[in-house]
Amino acid sequence: MLNLDRIGIPRALAWGFLGVLIFMIGDGVESGYLSPYLLDEGFPRSQVALLFTVYGVTASIAAWFSGALSDLWGPRRVMLLGLCIWAALQVFFLAVAIPAHSMGLLLTAYGLRGFGYPLFAYGFLIWVTAVTPPRRLGSAVGWFWFAFTGGLPTLGSLFASFAVPWVGAYRTLWISLALVLAGGLIALLLVREPVGRSRLAPAGERPVATLLGSLAIVWRNPRIGAGAVVRSINTAAQFGFLVFLPEFFTDTLDFSLAQWLRLLSAMFATNIFFNLLFGVVGDRIGWRRTVAWCGGVGCAVTTLLLYYGTVAAGHNYPLALLLVSLFGATLAGYVPLSALMPSMAPRHKGQAMSALNLGAGVSTFLGPAIVGLFLGPLGVEGVMWIFALLYAASAVLTAFLTLPRETAETAAGAVAARRSAA
Repeated sequence: MLNLDRIGIPRALAWGFLGVLIFMIGDGVESGYLSPYLLDEGFPRSQVALLFTVYGVTASIAAWFSGALSDLWGPRRVMLLGLCIWAALQVFFLAVAIPAHSMGLLLTAYGLRGFGYPLFAYGFLIWVTAVTPPRRLGSAVGWFWFAFTGGLPTLGSLFASFAVPWVGAYRTLWISLALVLAGGLIALLLVREPVGRSRLAPAGERPVATLLGSLAIVWRNPRIGAGAVVRSINTAAQFGFLVFLPEFFTDTLDFSLAQWLRLLSAMFATNIFFNLLFGVVGDRIGWRRTVAWCGGVGCAVTTLLLYYGTVAAGHNYPLALLLVSLFGATLAGYVPLSALMPSMAPRHKGQAMSALNLGAGVSTFLGPAIVGLFLGPLGVEGVMWIFALLYAASAVLTAFLTLPRETAETAAGAVAARRSAA
């Protein structure tokens, strides 16, 4: 029988990882084609970019609240809230906003739906960090990101590449709702672990203090603030790519939409396996070193390779497949941040995770905002350089992500023990 704890999955939360995977498959179905679908429906590119930016703003707010509300209510209730928001707003988006062909309704429905997935997914991440022993935390968060990116956009885009030609773009969005509901119910009904069912904050702490503390820690502890900035850079390009790369690959490089969706799936199929690898690597060689070199420097290089390599080769599917996979691999180098952040504030882990999740949420609108502002004047090449320079800056910022002495000594001892065992 498979020993889940040995490979880094807390046994008590095993069904939750499966639920997150299926939920994020549903959430990721639209990721590779919603932008070109809306363009085909006649919406201007500027309005589509605005739609993704508004979605990112609400997602960033929800990401921050996921930590604060988990402190107050417990992660399970936060996940339930996220599932309900996603499902209700998706119905409004599909049944009302799209048929009305109204950008105002689209902004309302899709923008507010941005509250859904961060509350569900990051609520579970906080549950993972609350119950996993420190010696296996890097591996456990690696499995979380395996499930998260396995769905968004990897398997979600792959599913869409077959479903859209079969049933059409609009009906595929309805199928995504069914997947989200299935994943949410698996996680909420089958995980019985008790810690996540109750508040994580101390019993005497007031709700307002908890909410404000989860934001104040960003400047109260500058290392946490720096970590939040690094996290916002981490996936900014990922969300920005979803706005302009579909058109770049289909119009400029002359790939079909199905080929683009499979390239996107390949990018994150590579990413999900490297999420596991870099979780283990971070536990062995150090979380900060892994983030700096494998994440920051690696992504700076592969972002530029992705642009210049595809432009030089043109319609060359095997090379495009290699280049998108290299970017997906280095993107996973940031995985140990999810172990590093709570370890930098061991007495306020929930607040530290709120800051991490706030950075994750910021990335969802930072990337599209960069695209909206600079794609016109600078073109695809200029935007790719902006993302590459941001990745290089994140590598420099990791110099500030140092652990408290007692935590660093414990981590160093664990690394030494693993090396001697190997």
